[in-house]
Amino acid sequence: MDKLIDFFKMLSDETRVRILVLLYHKKLCVCQLCGIMDETQPKISKHLAKLRDMGFVKDERREQFIYYYINLDNKLFDGVIKDIVSNIEDYGRLKKDIEKIDNAEEYLKVCKK
Repeated sequence: MDKLIDFFKMLSDETRVRILVLLYHKKLCVCQLCGIMDETQPKISKHLAKLRDMGFVKDERREQFIYYYINLDNKLFDGVIKDIVSNIEDYGRLKKDIEKIDNAEEYLKVCKK
């Protein structure tokens, strides 16, 4: 039951939902998420840590960056995220985030400077 409660707590925050939808589409590092979402690094890092601790996100190191990706091992979580993504037209903010994902590499260049 605790996992179910954690799942709904996770979905109750807009920033975490935005992060999860972006990570559903592509592995991204913190600076890329910050650029796409127009949010601060501490805010994104705090939410990523919570998502990782709850098992919804995993990470891997590539050079000096840590890339995050979604963990779809949980069937309920997988179904909900897929439903959100398949109905992205209904969620204006999420749709705008996805439209900016093609610029993810540009945000990475800014971090390398």
